[in-house]
Amino acid sequence: MDKPHQRIGATSNAHVGRDFELAAQKFFASEGLALELNIKIPVGIGEIMKDHAFDLGCLKEKVLIECKSHKWTAPNDNVPSAKLTVWNEAMYYFLATPTSYRKIMFVLRDYSEKRKETLAEYYIRTYSHLIPEGVELWEYDESTISAVQLAFNKFS
Repeated sequence: MDKPHQRIGATSNAHVGRDFELAAQKFFASEGLALELNIKIPVGIGEIMKDHAFDLGCLKEKVLIECKSHKWTAPNDNVPSAKLTVWNEAMYYFLATPTSYRKIMFVLRDYSEKRKETLAEYYIRTYSHLIPEGVELWEYDESTISAVQLAFNKFS
């Protein structure tokens, strides 16, 4: 069956996402932060709250992580607009989360030669107005099995 929106070489996009969550869990464990998969907490705007499952988290340490392993659209490094909408949705959930939590968006590093920036850098450049105060954006490099927190000035 032809699956044009599935990552090349992957069993399924769900497998890609789960593998990335496990890579994030392993990375943060190496940093001394033990995380569990599928952490649910009540979120909401105003008085109405509903449980939302975050990809990773630790209730004791009050840490919540959303993982996104998206890439530029092949073959021309086009902007994956629909996927970035999912990033914006994650930012909304972070906004609706109690302020006492540390919030981390953990994304795959994918560099575009054509654009001379990573997908995360593009996101910050074009969507920084939607990133809530206090949200950390981390970029994970699969080739080096390392991650860095990206710095950005929301008022530029």
